[in-house]
Amino acid sequence: KWKGEGTTQNLESIVIGRCYDYIRIVNPSVGEKNCSQIWEAFKNAFINKDPCSILPKDYELFINLTLHTIPPNKSLFWENNQLLVNSFADRGRRYMSLGDTLFGFVGDFLNWCGQADSPGLDYESCPTTMECENNAVESFWRMASITYAQHSSGVIHVLLNGSAEGGAYPQPGFFADYEIPALQKDKISQVVIWVVDDIKGPDIDSCGTHTVKTLETRLKTLGYDVTCTDN
Repeated sequence: KWKGEGTTQNLESIVIGRCYDYIRIVNPSVGEKNCSQIWEAFKNAFINKDPCSILPKDYELFINLTLHTIPPNKSLFWENNQLLVNSFADRGRRYMSLGDTLFGFVGDFLNWCGQADSPGLDYESCPTTMECENNAVESFWRMASITYAQHSSGVIHVLLNGSAEGGAYPQPGFFADYEIPALQKDKISQVVIWVVDDIKGPDIDSCGTHTVKTLETRLKTLGYDVTCTDN
């Protein structure tokens, strides 16, 4: 048994349902997508495989089937404040965070893994990232994060949590390790960082100090025009 929780019950129905919800209601502008085919590509990335040997590239077909344009100036990257990002982005109406793209929307808050030599899903337990990095969920979000960053353009926004233990800009972290390296510099005019503290939470990190300063320096060294605002 793994230490992580098992596959979310009714995974297939949820993924297919979310796909239709997205293309019909959340963002019909992405056009027609084949939701059954998308489920098959998603599932085939990890079933019948050792749950610790799933790589980001295993999700390539899934990404290709779900890909759509991310409008310029609408990208919102984040660390340690997912619920704030969800409400602030307003399902793509204000910003389009990774969870507001079709490929991110389909997997948000779900858990899944398969089993070696079995076509079934494992509903009992799945490996955590501590147990093995190349697990089905971790590799999915790596691939999704890289794709999201590659297709972001114009002014991009980064919402960080100034109350997070260990600092607002975690390293290792998805933004540090997968998204910044995948940004297409010639398509990006500015990086806008927002550091927001939890309500009544501690003010651990802010613009120009600690880990935020590290991030600002890294982006400026890469040649980006960077601004940072607190709260």
